[in-house]
Formats: sequence, C-alpha cells, structure tokens
Amino acid sequence: MRNLNFKWMRLFLILLLAPLLGGADSGCNERKPTSDDIQKQQQEQILKQQTAAVGMANIVNSREKRTAKEILELRDQEGLVTYTYLFSDTLACVRELPATVGFPIPYATQFTNPQKIEASAHSYGYAVLPQADPNGLFSPASAEGTWSLMKDPKSPKVGPSYSEPRIIVTIFKLPEELQCDSVMTKYVNLIATALSGGKPVAK
Repeated sequence: MRNLNFKWMRLFLILLLAPLLGGADSGCNERKPTSDDIQKQQQEQILKQQTAAVGMANIVNSREKRTAKEILELRDQEGLVTYTYLFSDTLACVRELPATVGFPIPYATQFTNPQKIEASAHSYGYAVLPQADPNGLFSPASAEGTWSLMKDPKSPKVGPSYSEPRIIVTIFKLPEELQCDSVMTKYVNLIATALSGGKPVAK
C-alpha cells in the first residue's frame, strides 16, 4: 500500500513539473538571432522613421494612371492604321515599312494564363499567380517596348506610340527629316560642302 501511494505521488510531481521543465528546455533551444535578422530589424526601424518623416506622395490628379488607361483604350480602336519604322543605330534615322494595322505585341505576351496550380496532398498555403490586363492579355513582367502618347507634328492629333530599340510604331507618319534618305542626303551635302571649300552645294 505504501509503495502504491509513493508511485501516485511521484506521478503527481512529474505532471506538476512537466510544464516548467518543458518551458526551460524550449528557452534553451530558442534560435539566436542571426546577422540577417538584426539587419532586418534595423532596416525596418529606419523605414518606419522615414515613412513617419516623409509620408506618402500626394498624388491628386493621377495623371500617369489616366495616361495608361487612355493608351489601353486608344489601342483598342477597330481598324487602327499605324506606321512602323525600323531604327538605324548607325545613322540614327528611321526607314518606313508598309502601313500596319494596330500595334505590335511583345512576343512574350500570352493569350492564356502562363501558370496554373496543381492540387497537391502534401502542400498547403497560397500561391501568387499572374493577373490579366484589362485587354485580356497576360503581359510579360519585363519587355523592351515602351508606350507613350505622341503628338502628330502636322496636326493636333495625339495617339499612342510604341517604341523599341530597333522599331517605332505610331498612328501618324514621322517627319521626313528623320527618314534615312533625308539623313543620308544631309550627310552627303555636308561632306560635299566641306570638300568644295564651304560653298553650298545645289540641291
């Protein structure tokens, strides 16, 4: 009987001290902060101070967002005739190609979602997936093409312009002085003028 009571008392003490022993053990096994952890905390503190001192930019007119919306809407016009030019890095001029319809689409643009989630019994959580633009296409995260609104030098008309290092596409023709033929003529006249002792050459 005495041994039985001793066993029950021992079990009681074990149950009573188990949480305390477990807490001490977890405290001993706690991971020490690394240099990355310390730098992250310091950087977060600096960003909080900067945010409090500077605040957010006071965007009132949302002009850039309105411009992006206008470019998307203008590109969506039916039967939009455009003019495409090849750009010469050597001569810094453009050569006109046959008239085109609509604007070029970067090759990396996809018609369907380029990513999808497969069900898995061993993984949980969330995944970040690309979202289509308002035009229904999945534009690449990075592309060499640039969109801008350009004014026609011969009229008040304004329209979207697409340009890459070697191609320019507009809804109106570029000035003739930018054409390679005009640039070459100018260079030839300059050389001829220099060779003739500075006398202008007849056109």
